[in-house]
Amino acid sequence: MQYGEQARDRVRGSVDSYRRVFQHYAGWDWPKVRREGARFEAPVAEFRPGVVAEMRGIADGAGIDFLDVLAINVRTEVMFAAKARQAGALMGQSRALMGECSSFAVLPPEQAGPVLIGQNWDWLVHARDTVIVLDAWPDDGPRLMTVVEAGLLAKAGMNEAGLGLVTNALVSDADQGEPGLPYHVLLRAILDCATVTDALIVLQSGRRSSSANYLVAHASGSALGFEAAPGDFTRLYPLSPSDGVLLHTNHFRALSLHATDLGLWAMPDTAVRLQRLQTLVSSGAKAGDLREALTDHADRPYGICAHGHPDAPQLEQGATIASLVMDLTAKQMWLASGPPCTTPFELMPW
Repeated sequence: MQYGEQARDRVRGSVDSYRRVFQHYAGWDWPKVRREGARFEAPVAEFRPGVVAEMRGIADGAGIDFLDVLAINVRTEVMFAAKARQAGALMGQSRALMGECSSFAVLPPEQAGPVLIGQNWDWLVHARDTVIVLDAWPDDGPRLMTVVEAGLLAKAGMNEAGLGLVTNALVSDADQGEPGLPYHVLLRAILDCATVTDALIVLQSGRRSSSANYLVAHASGSALGFEAAPGDFTRLYPLSPSDGVLLHTNHFRALSLHATDLGLWAMPDTAVRLQRLQTLVSSGAKAGDLREALTDHADRPYGICAHGHPDAPQLEQGATIASLVMDLTAKQMWLASGPPCTTPFELMPW
């Protein structure tokens, strides 16, 4: 409720923005969005009743309906299912689509140094007006800090147990928007975890509704990426660091995928962004090196630091909304609340 009260204008701004976005991507008016979102309440309540209570509190604090908050927390399921449905009809047509995220974890050589994790969060430009830093002190879990659109449960962040989370949207032909555990609910649940293994247990606790990559690291020196397609534990694909570095953009990297990856079609800049991360991020990199890497403009207007394609329709204009680097060893977060090429990084107080 405190979250909803303190971020009231931005929560309402998120709802207003997604009214237009859902109409554009899925052709749904807001009553239909609410009806579709309501189908997710039962599986979420079965998984984590406290998450439903949390969304009700946000809604009450912001003075809006619970179904409005639930709807924006399933925005990934709605939008990426729409992308999957469009793939067959639009394959091969030229288009300028929004970019998505570039993420990394860097482990210190021989455990001599900090564990670092971070990403550029690229999304629709309306999110620049609704993004917040949420510093939460749950009664039944570790304190957490996450950078997120107002009204949503969580996105990238870290907690006082030393666990850090960054993430990438993925899309496959299995993304059909069927009710199950939504992406943002799972992100919130991971930030309640004390270890990377706990995060894996969360991800296989029920049927997931959408594809995503969950890159999780811990101050103790562990890091894994969990590529997930819709489904149960058999549709999880762990990725390990190579030479102390784990990188991800917006296509599956698993060798044996039980679905057809649509990431290269839906987000074609993903390939170049991964190549640039491989060039710029290496074992032993310092936090300052990583902040600099996130300003990279190769392949502009796409690239790691994204500025949106000038020919894209307004509702498909995407850009880097926020950039963050976290030192899990020192429990520090540096945040640029806009494109990091022009927005200074600030140290967030813990």
